[in-house]
Amino acid sequence: MVSALADVISVFPVRAVKGKQLTCAYPCSETVKKLLSLLGTLDRWIDETPPVDQPSRFGNKAYRTWYAKLDQEAETLVSDILPSNLSAAAPEIAVYLKEAVGNSTRIDYGTGHEAAFAAFLCCLCKVGALRVEDQLAIIFKVFDRYLQVMRKLQKTYRMEPAGSQGVWGLDDFQFLPFIWGSSQLIDHPTLEPRHFVEEKVVNEHHQDYMFLECIKFINEMKTGPFAEHSNQLWNISAVPTWAKVNQGLIRMYKAECLEKFPVIQHFKFGSLLSIQPVKP
Repeated sequence: MVSALADVISVFPVRAVKGKQLTCAYPCSETVKKLLSLLGTLDRWIDETPPVDQPSRFGNKAYRTWYAKLDQEAETLVSDILPSNLSAAAPEIAVYLKEAVGNSTRIDYGTGHEAAFAAFLCCLCKVGALRVEDQLAIIFKVFDRYLQVMRKLQKTYRMEPAGSQGVWGLDDFQFLPFIWGSSQLIDHPTLEPRHFVEEKVVNEHHQDYMFLECIKFINEMKTGPFAEHSNQLWNISAVPTWAKVNQGLIRMYKAECLEKFPVIQHFKFGSLLSIQPVKP
């Protein structure tokens, strides 16, 4: 594995969120607050850029207008997050922000774009704008808010899943929140993997657990029996413990995302995230 991808994985260890709820208490630094403001801006631009009438049901072309705004403003948005002494890093870090919201040509979104947002956060860690004590806030506040904005993009502009495996994939759009979400649920006293296919359980606990948030979104977007439209997740519900689910998902993410050429061919490398191999 190249060092860039190893960096992205190491910055957000699953043990940081093990057994913790989204609603638990944790410090929220100024940089985290600025990131939430950035994501709020992206959200507001969606409201300001409604879908256009077009013959095609999917891939609304208004997304390109929204993306053009980000393309133009990305460096400024990133500069506003960074301390003045780190402003020189803004152009390189802004590339990952632009890559994290989908493709404006195909009007699609997938796990490669999600990985780009993880890389964006990783770069902020590497330059020192985010610190170790921000770990929980990065996942529970920033990444969770990013997911909300991406779901709004997907619904508003009817974005296509990038490289989706359909019913045989874990999810059309996301992967990382399933990893962190399953870690949150390790050793939970009552919730077991078999429970996440029960709509009542999802509705009662989705605000506390990232995994269940993802299931709730799937239930809203898809119709029919869960076992038919989300077969991989249905199979996971038969795994006896969340620890085993978590281990399996980490292996699956490396194999199906980080080591798959169709996904990783679009990943950008630079001075902060190098293409050099990891040293043994």
